[in-house]
Amino acid sequence: QVQLVESGGGLVQAGGSLRLSCAASGRTFSSYTMGWFRQAPGKEREFVAVISWSGGRWSGGRTYYADSVKGRFTISRDNAKNTVYLQMNSLRPEDTAVYYCAAENPSGRVYEWNHYNYWGQGTQVTVSS
Repeated sequence: QVQLVESGGGLVQAGGSLRLSCAASGRTFSSYTMGWFRQAPGKEREFVAVISWSGGRWSGGRTYYADSVKGRFTISRDNAKNTVYLQMNSLRPEDTAVYYCAAENPSGRVYEWNHYNYWGQGTQVTVSS
């Protein structure tokens, strides 16, 4: 069983920055693909970013981003701390959402939220104009 706890959300003005953290329990954190998703009111949960695990076909911690955040957000992981981060810069009002951390994606369909086995409780990010 894996438990994920997000932190770092809050209220920020447009153009500002936030760094989200997701702390994971479990001894095999380094073997998990880790993703960030977000969900705005009345909208479906959408893919934000993903970082691969440190081995296999996705060796080296490869990263992928949604087009809407590419160049502004950076996902990273610290396996020693069992933590994945999402650095968010140049925030826009349309980035306002609850942000969720997700772990373990056996199918390889990393852009689809329902292919992850574990989820955090979410952290609210609000960007004011």
